[in-house]
Parts: sequence; C-alpha cells; structure tokens
Amino acid sequence: MNRRRFLTLAGLTAGAASLTASAAALTGALMSSRNPYYTGPVSDHFDGTRFFVPGRVASDKGVTDLVKWRFTEKPAEWPERAPAAQDKPPARVDGPDIRISYVGHASLLIQTHGVNLLVDPVWSERASPVRFAGPKRVNAPGIALEDLPPLDAVLVSHNHYDHLDTTALAWLARHRPAPVLTPLGNDTIMKSADSAIDARAYDWGARVEVARGVFVHFEPAYHWSARGVFDKRMALWCAFAIETPSGPIYHIADTAFADGGAFRAVRAKHGELKLAILPIGAYEPRWFMRDQHVNPEEAVAIFEIVGAARAMAHHWGTFQLTNEDIHAPPRALSGALAKSAIGADRFRVFRPGEVFDLKTIA
Repeated sequence: MNRRRFLTLAGLTAGAASLTASAAALTGALMSSRNPYYTGPVSDHFDGTRFFVPGRVASDKGVTDLVKWRFTEKPAEWPERAPAAQDKPPARVDGPDIRISYVGHASLLIQTHGVNLLVDPVWSERASPVRFAGPKRVNAPGIALEDLPPLDAVLVSHNHYDHLDTTALAWLARHRPAPVLTPLGNDTIMKSADSAIDARAYDWGARVEVARGVFVHFEPAYHWSARGVFDKRMALWCAFAIETPSGPIYHIADTAFADGGAFRAVRAKHGELKLAILPIGAYEPRWFMRDQHVNPEEAVAIFEIVGAARAMAHHWGTFQLTNEDIHAPPRALSGALAKSAIGADRFRVFRPGEVFDLKTIA
C-alpha cells in the first residue's frame, strides 16, 4: 500500500478513533439522548433520531464498504503541491456585481451589495479529526485568514471534516465575528468545540435575513452527515439559496443526483438563478460515491435543471478524498459541457485564490 493510501485510510480510521478520544462525552450524550446533537419533533425528514431525505432510502456506507474501497481500489497519484494563487479581497463590494473568491475545495467568499458571506471555511492542513493523518491539502487556502474582510455571516452546510473546520471557526469567532448559519445539530458540534462560535441552527425551508435585501434559504440536498462512526445523519445537511437584489445564488456543497427532484424544486421556488455554485469532484468509484457526490456530468445536469445563467465549480483540486486524478474533474466537466452544447464560459472552473467577477446590470 502506498503512503498516500495508507494515510488516507489512517485518517478515515482516525475518524472512528476520534470518538474513542471523546468517549466519555459522546457515551454520556448517547445514554441521555439517542441523538447527541439535536432534540426536536419528528418531521418528514427527521425520525426522532436521524435525518433523512423524504422518499429516499438511506444508503449508509459502513466499515466493510470502506475497507473494500480502500483495499481493492487504486486511487490516482496526486502531486504533493498543486497550483494556487493568493487573493486579497476588498472590504466590500457595493452595488449589484458579485465577486466570489475561491479559497479551495468547498470554501469560498461571496461579496455583493455590501454583504460578505464566507461558505464552509476550512483552513486546516488536513480534512480530518486529527492533525497527523487524513487527506492533506495540496494547495494553501486562496485567502490568508488575516486577509479576510469583515463578515456578515458564515454558512456551514454540514459536519463532514472537509466542510466543518472547528479550528477555523474558532479563529473567525475571535477575529472576524459573525453568526454561523448551519443546519440543525451542527450548532452543538461547533459550540462544544468553542463556546465563542455564534452558531445558529435552522431546518430545511428556513429563510434567514443576513442584511437588508439579502436572505439565506436552507434547501434539501441528497447527502448525509457524520463526525465519527456512531453519529451518521444525526445532524442535518443542506444546500443554500442566497437571495440577493441581483438574483438568487444557489450553492450546493455536497449532493448526489438521485431523481433530481430537489433541483427542480429549487427552480420552481427561486425562479431564474443568477448563479449556481456546484460540486464537480470526489466522485470515484461510482459504486461508493454515487449516493453522496455528483460527478461532472451530473453537475451539468443540475445546471440545466435549475436554469442558472452561470455556474461556478468547486469541491475539487485541494483534498484527495476519492480515486480520480486531480485534473479529472475539470476535464470531465469540459466534455460534459461540450456534449450538452453549453459554452465553457457559462460553467467556469477556478483554482484557489482565483476570483469569479460576475458583472451585473443594476
């Protein structure tokens, strides 16, 4: 087994070991409540213990599946370092233009109408519960923490380690304080890590005002959640629809395609989208990943379903989470766009530190 595969498996194994490290707290929580993160009424997507997507059978992958994948599949070799730039964003972007700085993987800064939104901020060296193992970033974050502007809100989509970084959130709480808007249960995880984190939890369907004329909607996605081996789907996950005077911005952090119903619902609810920010990476092998991550062809299908004017790719090129080569997602996206007769300028790919400037007529 090569060193990278060993460290990746070690990191995933460490995810289970991390619960042992906090056994007293978690065992106590599980003894007093079946769900340590959230207690609330049963709903069409919460059974009293675990969250789920209505009408869809949960396809939780277990340790056996994980071992099968890691010991029978050979991942592509990634470089130790990959190209990246460094952005120093302005304090604000006033007016209708939309400026998005790609920090890397699923982290990005959205600026428009004087509002600054930071999404899924991960600045740690590894997407892992431990510092010594697990997927390691191959490029530095596209913005240094100290170069971040004042923030109006931080959006955290779910609790996987490549999206919820409690170390980064703790730093932000002290240096760029802002409310952290997140789905149900994730607030408990954040506040347990650092009580200074101003985490506020919402259910699917919530609409939260972050500034005059700018609202964040919590929308369903075909995904799941876990911080360890005993807490699968005990915290909710979501996509975000950001309502702005320039038009809606639809951001999916992680999702499968399933039957596409969630995406058709977004189009029906929010109308013509200004921009869709869609994941294109971490999709191989399909037998393991199709129930949780789209591939580039499916990302293009989502783009077509939601009818967005433009799209921006993310969730690729920083952490090797799955088998595909580091360059495979943009190559596959290019082929899928050509097959659908969609111009590459409508669905763009950026590297960390690069900026998507979307000019808008007021």
